[in-house]
Amino acid sequence: MKKFTVKNDTNLKDFTDSVYPQGSFCFAALLRAKDIKVNGVRATKNASLRAGDEVAYYTTLKQESMPSHKTVYEDVNVYIADKFSGVSFEGLLSELSDRGAFYGVHRLDRNTEGLIVFAKNKQAEKALLHGFEKRRVLKTYIALCKNAFKSVSGCLTAYLLKDEKKGEVKVYPAPVQGGVTIKTDYRVMEERGDIALVEIILHTGRTHQIRAHTAYIGCPVLGDTKYGDNALNAKYGVKRQRLVAKRLEFDFEGELSYLNEKTFESGFTL
Repeated sequence: MKKFTVKNDTNLKDFTDSVYPQGSFCFAALLRAKDIKVNGVRATKNASLRAGDEVAYYTTLKQESMPSHKTVYEDVNVYIADKFSGVSFEGLLSELSDRGAFYGVHRLDRNTEGLIVFAKNKQAEKALLHGFEKRRVLKTYIALCKNAFKSVSGCLTAYLLKDEKKGEVKVYPAPVQGGVTIKTDYRVMEERGDIALVEIILHTGRTHQIRAHTAYIGCPVLGDTKYGDNALNAKYGVKRQRLVAKRLEFDFEGELSYLNEKTFESGFTL
């Protein structure tokens, strides 16, 4: 049994996603079995939660052992995880924090697989945040996209505007008020009929950048239900974006410069 206290008003599903990956994996099954209690009362639906509520999950040992990630690298300063699809940044951070101090320094979408970095002390957090902010981290992704590319490679520049209320972004060809510049490199690695395996390098790390930018040029990520091609997703029976944070390379100065000698790679493939 796992027990958590709600910090902010939310709902049971979102709360579960944010604190307990294993509970998130089997959320529907737990509800059907009435194996979630809110303030001691069995929950049967995605109920509203208030700050201060106590939520208990009566997961089995098998359910609790379901992995949220694999460890790619760890030292006294840094932890690099290979995150599974379906695991939120918040949920993974909550799980890791049971082991001690962990600090998030960048994010991945819940349904994106691959590499995500955490700091293990405040000094490392400061150095990692500085490195990401100054673009001293090379982030390479792979994705399955709709095969409508006009060329086999390219460097895309556009402008992204975030809608906080809708939780989505929109891409524009020219600067817009409140928008930010996005820059995305791509290279088609393999054509597979109406989809293609694509390598993508981010030069800016904006919300939903890869998903929105590829959709903007008519080549959305397969399985993306927000920006994608619904007919293509249905054809392949995919409901989560086929996107992997594949490789990380660092170009740091100072105490974390020892990471520069290493290349970190996800075990996930497409």
